[in-house]
Amino acid sequence: MSFFENLLGHPLKSDPLAHTALPVHLFNTMSATKEIFAPRGKVVKMYNCGPTVYGEQHIGNLSMFVFTDLLRRTLEFNGYPVKQVINITDVGHLVSDGDDGDDKMTKGLKREKMKLTVENMKLLAERYATHFIDDLGRLSIDTSKISFPRATEHIPGQIALIKTLDEKGYVYKTTDGLYFDTALFKEYGKLGNINIEALKEGARVHTHPEKRNPADFALWKFNENLGWATPWGKGFPGWHIECSAMARSELGEQIDIHTGGIEHIAVHHNNEIAQSEAAFGKKPFSNIWMHREHLQMNDRKIAKSDGNVVYLGEFEEKNISPLSLRYWLLTSHYRTPANFTWEALEAASTALARLRQAYQNAAAKAGEERTNGVALQTFHQAVNDDLDTPKALATLWQMIGNDTLAPSEIAGTLEVADTILGIHIKEMAEAVVVTPEMQSILDKRKNARDTKNWQLSDTLRDEVKKLGYTIKDTPDGEQILEKI
Repeated sequence: MSFFENLLGHPLKSDPLAHTALPVHLFNTMSATKEIFAPRGKVVKMYNCGPTVYGEQHIGNLSMFVFTDLLRRTLEFNGYPVKQVINITDVGHLVSDGDDGDDKMTKGLKREKMKLTVENMKLLAERYATHFIDDLGRLSIDTSKISFPRATEHIPGQIALIKTLDEKGYVYKTTDGLYFDTALFKEYGKLGNINIEALKEGARVHTHPEKRNPADFALWKFNENLGWATPWGKGFPGWHIECSAMARSELGEQIDIHTGGIEHIAVHHNNEIAQSEAAFGKKPFSNIWMHREHLQMNDRKIAKSDGNVVYLGEFEEKNISPLSLRYWLLTSHYRTPANFTWEALEAASTALARLRQAYQNAAAKAGEERTNGVALQTFHQAVNDDLDTPKALATLWQMIGNDTLAPSEIAGTLEVADTILGIHIKEMAEAVVVTPEMQSILDKRKNARDTKNWQLSDTLRDEVKKLGYTIKDTPDGEQILEKI
């Protein structure tokens, strides 16, 4: 069987891509250009900056991991095995980039009126880590393929890394902790071409009087009440050292791809680079750095601190599948800001239902036969071009609207495409079974809508919901069923 036949589990009559290697182009923040991806070894090593689990993750946080799942699927689609790590930060992430304020986990404990102990911190973290991983599953992300290391499980590795940096002269001590001297790492700020002089002039608020340089960052924070014993004093690690230690433990000293949000570029990721390359001999920490743009709502960044948030649990209250969010995220490029609205999500939900309906219609006509053609090649080229999902989706819609294509080609292409998109085109289409009882309700509802009897229409919609389905009404009057 060819590569695509293995994806589907059955033979295709035509497979124009099976022997055609298409390069994967990815935008590298370090070089500010698209580059042809080439892994260092046989397995792609990918580290994704994960959440700080002091509370529930909103859809802005979750959008990051739809992006990294899309990246993983694209690489696997092109024949690259992937080892993926998403870290769980359960200590050490301070509320300020200036290394002051509470640890966010401490903030969570205070919010929930829990005693400030390491045990309670881990308890709180596991509750929200489990919630986060469950949310990923609801967004069609196979969490069984991902490693989720906890920062508190890697304290010895973080201490060892700080010792190495100390031995090399990069560390100095203040009254509140250990700091990395960025002036000694001459390439500091190279990611995103950060203006270090601007930092010196006060671009980052310099609140710590003992810092040698505004950009210096905490490796370890002293705290007699909460933390772990070290040769320097009891306390907990800085947020940045955690990622370097976990990445090294899980993936080695050099990785292929490191991802995060654009807010990580200036501080967090430049700090990771500085400490990792200083400790490991200045060889590149990551080959490629990729960053997702912010998700917005009301034209402002989705942020818990501003109260400008939506959680996945709210979707169920509105009878909208989390996969509708995944589809909506795919309609914009990961490097372009997208503005979330409930109206846009409803439109995405309807579009997804129509896509599944198109598959169902094509599959019914094609029977067991599956073929593919130019549409699949165009789709492949789009996703390989820095994950251009808007173009990839447009290709599928153009294919569906092409009356000259065989149903076997439409069904086959949609099945293959969904191995990347992850929106359950086939599974959800096959889950819809229109019984005689259901068809009777649909016919009555159509008549009610035609006669503008909206009250009866809503009542019949509720009857359909009791049978386990929602109805999506299209502009042309079609009623599309979706399994709840």
